Amino acid sequence: MPCGVCGCPAPLTTAVSARSLTMDFETKIYSRIGGYGRYNRIISIFSWFPNFAVMLNLFCDVFYTLIPGSYHCKPDPTLLPSGFLFSNYSRQGYLNFTIPWVNGSGLSHCELYKYPRNVSNFIDSIPKEIVPCTSGWEYDQAAALQSNYVTEWNLVCRDYWKIPLQHICFMTGWIVGYVLLGTVCDWLGRRQGFLLSVSLSGLLGVAVCLSNSPVVFLLLRLSQGAMLAGVFLSSYLARLELCDPPHRLMVEMVSGFFAIAAELLLPGLAVLCRDWPVLQAVATLPLLLLLSYWCCPSVFPESPRWLLATGQIDQAKRCFQSFSTRNRVCLSEDIYPAENLLSEMDAEYPDDTQPCYHSVLELHSTRVIWRNCLILSFTMFIGTGIQYCFIRNLHSYSHNFYFSYFLRVLTGALGCIFLCLSVNRFGRRGILLLSAIITGLSSLLLLALTQYLRGVLVLLLSVLGLLFSQALAMLSAFFASEVMPTVVRGGCLGLVLASGCMGMAASSMMELQNNRGYFLHHVIFASFAVLSVLSIMLLPESKRKPLPDSLKDGESQRRPPLFLSREDNLPLLYTRRGASEYNPDNYSRLVTATRKMLIKDNLPYKIVVPSQSPLLPSNSEVHCILEDEALREDLS
Repeated sequence: MPCGVCGCPAPLTTAVSARSLTMDFETKIYSRIGGYGRYNRIISIFSWFPNFAVMLNLFCDVFYTLIPGSYHCKPDPTLLPSGFLFSNYSRQGYLNFTIPWVNGSGLSHCELYKYPRNVSNFIDSIPKEIVPCTSGWEYDQAAALQSNYVTEWNLVCRDYWKIPLQHICFMTGWIVGYVLLGTVCDWLGRRQGFLLSVSLSGLLGVAVCLSNSPVVFLLLRLSQGAMLAGVFLSSYLARLELCDPPHRLMVEMVSGFFAIAAELLLPGLAVLCRDWPVLQAVATLPLLLLLSYWCCPSVFPESPRWLLATGQIDQAKRCFQSFSTRNRVCLSEDIYPAENLLSEMDAEYPDDTQPCYHSVLELHSTRVIWRNCLILSFTMFIGTGIQYCFIRNLHSYSHNFYFSYFLRVLTGALGCIFLCLSVNRFGRRGILLLSAIITGLSSLLLLALTQYLRGVLVLLLSVLGLLFSQALAMLSAFFASEVMPTVVRGGCLGLVLASGCMGMAASSMMELQNNRGYFLHHVIFASFAVLSVLSIMLLPESKRKPLPDSLKDGESQRRPPLFLSREDNLPLLYTRRGASEYNPDNYSRLVTATRKMLIKDNLPYKIVVPSQSPLLPSNSEVHCILEDEALREDLS
């Protein structure tokens, strides 16, 4: 429930009340439960497999809606003269007699000849009329699949518009899923949102295999798209919030390589499956296997950062104990670090602390968070929407389906490698700016000089633009996940990813109109790419910084200078901290460790009771002396 329902005050006030621990999660809590230890690495590995399953189902849509390269009307004997004998003609001659020939494209896709019934002299000048197809179509095999959504229900000619409509509806499902299930992840948690999405997406995937009409197929794919968005979003959030700043980028980029592996594997699976229902069943199988995460909470636990940020203290304590035990931090030099942490949490939070949840509707009361979300949604929309322009130029270079498909996958892999090598070195904002500039320049050059450039130069500019537009989209999503607060990270990241689906749906809008308006589409997205350069300058920098947890943390982010040298991070004057300066955290831990040592029963030596009064004070006296010395140092 939102903050207003649980009885908490205004959102920013609530964030301040929880600030004492949420602000210090990276330094005060994260390292004391093991940091990015062995258990966190295992969870990260298991969080990559959902990305593979989701992308396998997403890119199946490319093969489902692929129109065969060659098809024509099936000859209808009722349209031929009564005295026509098929045995007098070869196969090609029979097709030429029954189907009109279109210069430049071969046999007509959508028309047949209709002859008078009483004609007996079959000459070239015989009177005939042209009519639409009456008996269906004959198709050559589509890429990889023998039958798909198009050939199953003859979605060509007059019904061609149903193909881009199906893709638009599929993307609409993803948009709805990102927005709604992102809020579910903020209210119910990352694990609950993941299990809900996986369960429903698996069931809907099985139902898609049994579709008996294009309308049923469309509605089921729309619903499955919404659930797939929830699987992707919840797993993205879970692995991000378990990483420390140095590992966040690499963990998310490795998940991108799992997505690329799914794209590379898909054509081979399509060749083996041959029919679209079989391919759909194979793509659904990984989603059904992910249901095992329901029985094994340890491989996909709830995010401890989200539990603490929302004030679920009891669950957070149990989660901290589990992480510290599985990360084996009790083997370190510190004595019982998890127990000390729980004691400090008892002192920080009263027993009657109530959980408080937030939603993206509260962004209207923020300024910085809303601005960051809007800018990154804009860059995400550009990165996905402009890819259609570059891919269309690839089609003009080669009409082979596999050429454009594998080239797009290759540029996606290169984009991931580029981000891995540059983002941690030059910063998120700088690389995002560079990607937007190169994407915009490539698009503008193709617009202005395509008719003057050779085919190889057009290909190079298209590949360059496709590479950096994919890098722009990937970095926008990652950047958004870092700058959005934990309490609304699911909803805000969902909005950013939903804007990316809107960009993908824009390409289908062009196909719905038979590519009328393509030039305007290209001009608009090229202009947007140039305008995004100015808005990116307003973003903060999240490199080597902890994730914000509360709304106040998100509002406190500021944009640094774009070119920040290493010396600029240093203070003007370096003040050395005195060795005798009192540190209450270290002192409390020293007292707790001393008390545990003194009351411990299984000591490795035997304590002999002296016959005379001891020279050293008792345990309680030691405690009082230490406290008096500390108080005396504070007063001095």
